Amino acid sequence: QLQLVESGGGLVQPGGSLRLSCAASGFTLDYYAIGWFRQAPGKEREGVSCISSSKGSTNYADSVKGRFTISRDNAKNTVYLQMNSLKPEDTAVYYCAAGFHITTAQAICVGPAYDYWGQGTQVTVSS
Repeated sequence: QLQLVESGGGLVQPGGSLRLSCAASGFTLDYYAIGWFRQAPGKEREGVSCISSSKGSTNYADSVKGRFTISRDNAKNTVYLQMNSLKPEDTAVYYCAAGFHITTAQAICVGPAYDYWGQGTQVTVSS
């Protein structure tokens, strides 16, 4: 059974850090493009950071460049999103997703391109 499970969310003060994890079961993450997306209340879902399946190219939203880092741990079949210098506007539910049909070498971060989604983890940045 295919499964993506996000963890690592929580409440953090502005300027703090969190590391989100996306653990897969039923398939090997390394073979597929993986994306992190987020949705805040009343806002549309947006791509945060994505990593391609082949050469591991990465893509970041302008709003998180220099603060967030996406990475893979193939041995643990897990993708991480390290989030530093968090801001209140980063508050959202964060989802990871797998793109089983994305074959581009360059990472793309478009939601409809991704086939399988986790349940999400809440990140709240507040003092």
